[in-house]
Amino acid sequence: MSSPGQSQLTSICRRYTCFQFFFNLLLWVPIFYSVQRKMGLSDPQIFGIQSIYYLVFCALEIPTGFIADRFGYRFSMLAGAGVLVLANLLPVVQPNYSGFLLHFLAIALARSLISGASSAYMYEYLQAQGAGDQYKKVEADARFYSLIGRIAAWTAVGWLMTWQLTSPYWLSAVNAAVALIIGFTMPTVAAKTDSSTDQSFGAYKRVLSGRLFLLMLQGVGIFVMVRILQVNLYQPILTARSFDITTFGWSMSLMTGFEALGSKAAPYLRSKIDDMRVVTLSTVVLGASLGLVAAFGQVGTLIGFCCFSFAAGVAFPVQKQLLNDAITDSRLRATVLSMESILDRACCAVAVLPLGSLVAAGRLDDILWVTGAVAAAVALGLQRAMWRYARPLPG
Repeated sequence: MSSPGQSQLTSICRRYTCFQFFFNLLLWVPIFYSVQRKMGLSDPQIFGIQSIYYLVFCALEIPTGFIADRFGYRFSMLAGAGVLVLANLLPVVQPNYSGFLLHFLAIALARSLISGASSAYMYEYLQAQGAGDQYKKVEADARFYSLIGRIAAWTAVGWLMTWQLTSPYWLSAVNAAVALIIGFTMPTVAAKTDSSTDQSFGAYKRVLSGRLFLLMLQGVGIFVMVRILQVNLYQPILTARSFDITTFGWSMSLMTGFEALGSKAAPYLRSKIDDMRVVTLSTVVLGASLGLVAAFGQVGTLIGFCCFSFAAGVAFPVQKQLLNDAITDSRLRATVLSMESILDRACCAVAVLPLGSLVAAGRLDDILWVTGAVAAAVALGLQRAMWRYARPLPG
């Protein structure tokens, strides 16, 4: 029979999983490119909006990290969910370039508000309960169930579009509202802002070690590849491979299923090899999968997508644990995690700028080959650098 404390711990972990489930249940992700094209936007306009999104996200990350560290992680999560409700409604009321631009600007604000805060919330809560070793499992489970939800939802996106073109947007607003309600039921985990808190430049300098920076770069490489493929290039690739738009939803569901399997497989893999090698090997597989997509036709594209998604599912929770463990001052956790997000989005902003013209010129395969080769080389180089820089952190 479980103790009251254990029951409460399990309940909070489940609420966190549910919050992540509904917050990330954005039904419009597989079809936003096609919707924007139907609304008259050109490829340069669509990719230009994406570049602006990443730049704005970068600009917001540090301020929102300070908000989370100053006013509490739960406060930041609630604010993010509230903004997300409004963001998802903007394309419904204003389905044109301005509406989609404002939509992505609001999405940037919503996601920056929770990007560091949600991870810090769960990490600090578990540490306070003496259950810090459960963080990887909780994070992996939250990602797993979030992905499972998307499998079912994205399968229906094609039908939703034929029923009502903007329905994926307002249904996503409903999901964000559910996340907001769940957030209100979660207890406050106060960011440590007592009189002993030191948020001076010297404090950040002590926290930002060379190893932490290398771990950030490793996370950036994974994030940029996953983001560029699954969001920016996914629909153009399927279009170039002559997939019908009605298949976009179920093919993304297939990818999401493999990503969920990867999240579940992560604890097993890290029991066999150390965390650093798990992330490095996953990154190499990500790069090789892009080669599969570039080298073969429809079947190769689907196989490459599935391998890519499985590797991403393995890498994300393990890399997040490595990064959290490397932050030596928990009072600055949300802000430091936000710094990694800044690097993520800054690199995405640079990477996405030329995509519009390259896609229009039919050079998708060149993008995939170059990205895959560079990613694998950088992953191996970073692991070697960390071996030489310091002894590995406990796995």
